[in-house]
Amino acid sequence: MSRSVKLEQLPPSGDFLAVSAVAAGDAALQTAIGNAVMKQYLGRQTRLRELADADALRTLAGHIRRHALDHLDYYLRQLTLNVQRNGGQVHFAADAAEAQRIVLGIAERAGCRRVIKSKSMVSEELGLLHAMEAAGLEVVETDLGEFIVQISGDRPSHIVAPIVHKDRAGIATLFSRFFSTPYNEDPRALTMQARAHLRERFRRSDMGMTGANFLVAETGQVCIVENEGNARQSMTTPRVLVCVSGIEKVVPRLADLAVLLKLLARSATGQHITVYTSLVGGPRAAGEKDGPEQFHLVLVDAGRIEMLGGTYREALCCIRCGACLNACPVYRKIGGHAYGHVYSGPIGAVIAPLLEGLERHGELPQASSLCGACLEACPVKIDLPRMLVDLRRDAVSARQVGWGQRTMLRLWGLMLRSPLLYRVCGMVGRWWLRRRADADGWITRLPGPAAGWTQCRDMPAPAAHSFASLWRQRGQRR
Repeated sequence: MSRSVKLEQLPPSGDFLAVSAVAAGDAALQTAIGNAVMKQYLGRQTRLRELADADALRTLAGHIRRHALDHLDYYLRQLTLNVQRNGGQVHFAADAAEAQRIVLGIAERAGCRRVIKSKSMVSEELGLLHAMEAAGLEVVETDLGEFIVQISGDRPSHIVAPIVHKDRAGIATLFSRFFSTPYNEDPRALTMQARAHLRERFRRSDMGMTGANFLVAETGQVCIVENEGNARQSMTTPRVLVCVSGIEKVVPRLADLAVLLKLLARSATGQHITVYTSLVGGPRAAGEKDGPEQFHLVLVDAGRIEMLGGTYREALCCIRCGACLNACPVYRKIGGHAYGHVYSGPIGAVIAPLLEGLERHGELPQASSLCGACLEACPVKIDLPRMLVDLRRDAVSARQVGWGQRTMLRLWGLMLRSPLLYRVCGMVGRWWLRRRADADGWITRLPGPAAGWTQCRDMPAPAAHSFASLWRQRGQRR
């Protein structure tokens, strides 16, 4: 019988095979993830059908993203000049350590001790929350999902919805313990508890921190989309605002932003548009009643420039909608923690090895059935299946694949190139598999490398005769 597995019971992060094996047997995890991502997946399909020509719009969005990457140096200069013209400051960070130093330096110079932070994948990637806490800053995640991740010592399981792996009962138990209140599963009551706790943090904060969905070079503005309003408060309430973004988020013009926004919410959550779409590009001007006194934009490389110069540059087109995760049968089965990286699902299986090396994440390119669902779902048409295959090739070339597996793949290739050998192996394989089946025609356990197939599912015994042999017999009877 399947059982629920807590995060602390999982094998160490980065051991994809071990973590995914545990997660694949967790029925509660799959129910929670399935309920969340299928709603988003079906919502996306409904919303895209409402567009006059969704496929053409996706093609246009892909052209916009690729054009921005082709001329990234130009648009980064334009963005920097316009942010400075708006009164803001721009910082460039080569890696996570430098980004942490920049952010902590801003806080120290401005005398900031209390930080409110909205949801940001790049800040998760850079470890900014833990770095700020280690430096003695009081940091509070204000996105409800990220707040739950923070107080539970967990980590996000999805790019858009960080707590898809949790159910209502688990959150109610967590809130009861954290707030020392009676157990209550009512969603509104849980939300009000978090709201009351966070509202005082908004009032007392010195620094606000956000990520960026897009950076508009034409105007020098950061675009942030959300549904809760916490990011907007993080931008307007504190006296210092720091936006942290990867350099690849640049778009040339506001007109291009409109195209991408039309697809982002539809692809991510099945909405026409998110509740809040905010543009900020500098400190508050004279006469304005709200907004920060200081505005800082931290642009992060952290491996992106290296990706830009290689065959995987297309991965930088990603707009972090999470649609490929919702569509992926592997992600639905094992969730996000198995990937051992802040970016999970098909896009994570590509980005994680590129950012941190195949020697650390060499198993992730195998975490795909290559069904192509991720490509079909991507709003900017990133060819993830092609890159996953190329990364598998790179893993073999880099000797990240063991001798036994390489030998097996060579034998497999030899068999596929010989029709005679293919037929013989097919006959032997069918005979062997049928001998292992039970009386009902199901195979419950396979030995050796094939054991993974039957670890979480039964396999039907093959037919006594192959389709090819039946087709030949039919032709002979005619």
